[in-house]
Order: sequence, then structure tokens, then C-alpha cells
Amino acid sequence: MAIQEDDDDDINPVKMVFPEEDGEGKSLTIVRDGATKQQLQQHYIRSIESTVVIRQFPSEGISFQLWPAATTLVTLLDNHRCDPSKSRLTTTLRALSKGGENDRRLKILELGSGTGLVGIAAAVTLGANVTVTDLPRVIPNLRFNVEANADVVDQKGGAFNVAPLRWGEGDDVEAIGREFDLVLASDVVYYEHLFEPLIKTLRFLLNGGGGLGGERKAFVMAHFRRWKKDSAFFKKAKKLFDVETIHIDPPKEGSRIGVVVYGFFGKF
Repeated sequence: MAIQEDDDDDINPVKMVFPEEDGEGKSLTIVRDGATKQQLQQHYIRSIESTVVIRQFPSEGISFQLWPAATTLVTLLDNHRCDPSKSRLTTTLRALSKGGENDRRLKILELGSGTGLVGIAAAVTLGANVTVTDLPRVIPNLRFNVEANADVVDQKGGAFNVAPLRWGEGDDVEAIGREFDLVLASDVVYYEHLFEPLIKTLRFLLNGGGGLGGERKAFVMAHFRRWKKDSAFFKKAKKLFDVETIHIDPPKEGSRIGVVVYGFFGKF
């Protein structure tokens, strides 16, 4: 399916950065630690009948709070575990394991993990070995969230690594390795000056060799379009990768658009 592109006016970033979401399966506790207000948010994962807990620091910046596209990707992962026959992710995940070692954990890398909710959900729903990454200053909170959910991840056969990764830095990619079957991200197409570094990192990862069984690697990204300039990233990406639409959320009340989940696939 082709990528959605339109010529509408730029979307109001004040109204659209964090649209209203329903609270089903979520609860929020606000705790003040000195001058810093932290939020502890619980997310119920239906397929494992368990809850994961995420700590946020909204006052610390965008890397320390949950973005809307993350919950879309978590829901897709949850629904996939519940019923793979109806999952929008099944085709992509099946292609990754074709001809591979089916009893081996899927190796997943998450870019721009932020709070780590998507990576944690992938670990518990897929029983995967997940490496969550972000800028060095984000790592302490990311590690806190991973450790807070260590028991449920272990119970579901998952495993974790936490590592700093600056987009566009080849040394950072080499430090964590390229041997990943799947790359995940949510709401990472945001700042225009980071489009090229993100593309460079994806080229390192997706075009740097096959995953399980030598199959081509995949990057699954949930994206909430806020600005017209976002299309520049997708135009560049389509020249380098095979890109398709996996899932489209219906718009939330008061919004003209919903979250879109894309699949980027390395070219042989």
C-alpha cells in the first residue's frame, strides 16, 4: 500500500503533539520528587493478562513522556499475541522468521525508545530479546523502566539490553551490533534536522545484511503526522527502502488524522 501523503496545511503542533486518548487499560499516578513531578503510568497488556509500569517526567522534555504513536504500536503487538490470524503484523513477522531458527528469540532494536513502553511490550508479547536505545541523558529513566518490568519480561520469555544510540553515528551502531531481525520506533519523525541522521542509521541497520535465515530486515514505525515537512523524510526513505503501510488508526475525536504504522524493508 502506498504511503499517505497530502497537501493539507501544517497541523497545529500545540493541539496535535499529544491528542486526547481514552483511558482504557491505563491508570496514572502523579508523584512529586522534590521539584520534579514524575508520572507512573500502568498499561494493561491483555494478551499476557499483566500490567507494565512506565515512569515519565513530562517537565524534562519529549524523550521523557509517552507519545501517541507508542500506544498504537503497543496495541498492535498486544493484538498480534492475542490472535495472529487477524494481526496486521503477522505478515512482517512471519517473513522475518522464514527459513530461520524458529526456536530462537527474535532480536529487536528500538530506536528513540524514550520511556521504553514499545520495547517492553515487544519483549513480553513476542518473547523477544530487545535492545532499547536513546540519547545518553535518557538512558537512566529508560533503564529504570526496564528494570521495573524485569519480572514480567522474564516470565514471558523476553530479555533486555539498554544502550545509548545517537542517530547518524556509525560507531554507536557498531557498538551495539547490526544483528537484529526487526527495528521498531514510534513518533521519531519529528525534528527536521534529525531526518538525515535517522535515515543514515536505518541504512546501517536495514541494508547491512539479513536477519533470521538471511531474510531482509524490517523497520516498523508508528507515526503521527504533525507537519507537512514530515513528507520530506518519507520521500527520501522511499528511494532507499521498500516502504508500505501496515496499519492506519482512525482519527481521534477533534483530529483529522490518525496514527499510521509503516514497514520499511531493506533492499537486497
